[in-house]
Amino acid sequence: MRNTKQRDLIYSIVNNSNEHLDAYHIYELCRKEIPNISLGTVYRNLSNLIEAKKIIKIKVLGFDRYDKNINHS
Repeated sequence: MRNTKQRDLIYSIVNNSNEHLDAYHIYELCRKEIPNISLGTVYRNLSNLIEAKKIIKIKVLGFDRYDKNINHS
């Protein structure tokens, strides 16, 4: 997986959070550094990070949330 500025930022946000963030919250945090990032870019990169086992997706009260993967290899 090729690293991009957007993917690195999204990974950093999820990995350094003590909360289970949803995609929109991650998007809002990304916009502080990359104002023109799209929500679609955030979703695409979240999917790529999950596939690479760098982060995990969990369901909290029926909603998708994202968290660091403490078991990644």
